[in-house]
Amino acid sequence: MLPVRVLVVDDSVVARKLLCEALASSPGITVAGTASGGAIALAKIPQLNPDIITLDIEMPGLDGIQTLAEIRKRYPKLPVIMCSTLTERGAAITLEALSLGASDYISKPCNGASPAASLEQFRQELSPKILSLVLHSGGAAWPSRVPTARKEPVSQRVAILVIGASTGGPNALAAVVPQLSVDFPVPIVIVQHMPPLFTRLLAQRLNSASPLDVREAEDGKILQPGQVWIAPGDYHVTVAQKESGVALQLNQGPLENGCRPAVDVLFRSAARVYGASVLGLVMTGMGSDGVRGARHIREAGGGVMVQDQVSSVVWGMPGAVCSAGAADSVCPLAEIKSEILRRVADSRV
Repeated sequence: MLPVRVLVVDDSVVARKLLCEALASSPGITVAGTASGGAIALAKIPQLNPDIITLDIEMPGLDGIQTLAEIRKRYPKLPVIMCSTLTERGAAITLEALSLGASDYISKPCNGASPAASLEQFRQELSPKILSLVLHSGGAAWPSRVPTARKEPVSQRVAILVIGASTGGPNALAAVVPQLSVDFPVPIVIVQHMPPLFTRLLAQRLNSASPLDVREAEDGKILQPGQVWIAPGDYHVTVAQKESGVALQLNQGPLENGCRPAVDVLFRSAARVYGASVLGLVMTGMGSDGVRGARHIREAGGGVMVQDQVSSVVWGMPGAVCSAGAADSVCPLAEIKSEILRRVADSRV
């Protein structure tokens, strides 16, 4: 297989050098070229024919958002990874870029980080994302309804919806959560792989677009119907039975699947507390987080839906759940809302 060709776009000489060094030492990846600004990048794309672009957000002249918009006009299928700073402004602009069609993002190393540490961070975070996005997670396509040995658990009452997502998740969530009505009868708890700041801003964006109350999860909050809670970056979220009801719990336990928050952690706790009354949903994302948790939900008698391959940015997480035989249905993104509403309504008949 030919190596993946990357165009690195950043106005900082130091950042370009670090990115190029990190990618040059990554198997299966080669640097096709670099650009110090948006206009130069747009001119180089037809010359270099890259498979993917890394794009700095804050650049003089044509900034990252403007460059992204132009790339999407000219090359709608070309994957773009935004390079963001871990600041309030950087997080807000990154979410805007994702809503405009960026494929994913990475966080730049913090100020003061050594060149060696910065190089290692780029190598560990960027290379897997590049390979996943270009290869689109591969694998055979699955039908929209997957036959399983166990029948769909429509006889049990759905009491909670738990959702896991990663790469492509913010846009997928934006296509589902705001479509649910204000009288949605069960609480929703979401794990979206994102760092601190990003999860809070994601909750704010979804809240402004949704009739439901969407917030970043808070320790000790009692779950209520129609509430949507998003796990904070760097914290696992679980649910636990209390005298006053089922409460959210946050912890900074060990990473699972290289993640905190992790989908498996949430799904396991939901299966333990709600048993057969859990409905799980695994959406687009890189990796395999959610597989073990989905098995727990199915073993408890609950249901597990996954987003289909065609509508996923990366079919890693949902594909892994399917391969493990832990999904009872696979839905295109456009049909997920209807399937959720059908299951919740059927469980109340």
